[in-house]
Amino acid sequence: MNNLAPETIGDDISFEAMRHAMVQSQLRTNAVNDPRVVTAMGRVPREAFVPEGARRLAYRDTAVAIGNGRYLNLPIATGKLLTEAYLEPTDRVLLIGAAGGYTAAVLSGLVRSVVAVESDADLAAHARAALAGYGNVELVEGPLDQGYQGGAPYDVLIVDGCVEALPESLVGQVAPGGRVVTGLRERGVSRLASGRTITGAFGLRAFADVDCVALPGFSAPRGFAF
Repeated sequence: MNNLAPETIGDDISFEAMRHAMVQSQLRTNAVNDPRVVTAMGRVPREAFVPEGARRLAYRDTAVAIGNGRYLNLPIATGKLLTEAYLEPTDRVLLIGAAGGYTAAVLSGLVRSVVAVESDADLAAHARAALAGYGNVELVEGPLDQGYQGGAPYDVLIVDGCVEALPESLVGQVAPGGRVVTGLRERGVSRLASGRTITGAFGLRAFADVDCVALPGFSAPRGFAF
């Protein structure tokens, strides 16, 4: 695990203080109630996983632009997804939408192993460097909707962003009885949803109305227009 010293960003305000404020005002007040998730998010330096120009914004309760049309997911959205995943120390996790590596770093201290998939080459390069000290995280560069079959089956699938639909081929990389959490976007509204894989069937139920950043490559199939 990386251990970074607190860094002052001006006016005696440190990233450590901002991280503490995020935990107190964004997570604890919004039902992110798994103490392991809260502790992990309070420990991992979120600012290390965004471009230099966005570091001052890393702990805001809004989406943070990180380049090429992509955004770092809101702390509350990521926190709720991880809480709803009911993570166990023995879990093998497939993370879709690694971005700069932040959520993979949080997961590193919670589960056995993480395969983090990122499609954007610039973000993948940043994540690879930022995750250098996280030995149980494997970063895979490739299409988000394809996941990484080479590491399947996984105990948990976490999609750290909003999609219109999850491909069966991606859900199929989760072991029977495994957990799936994701953001879903329908008619412009984003919700967080969860489900479990069952042989021959899979479904999601929404559990929170929370803003969530959109991920590329997950458009819902369009019907015929007449």
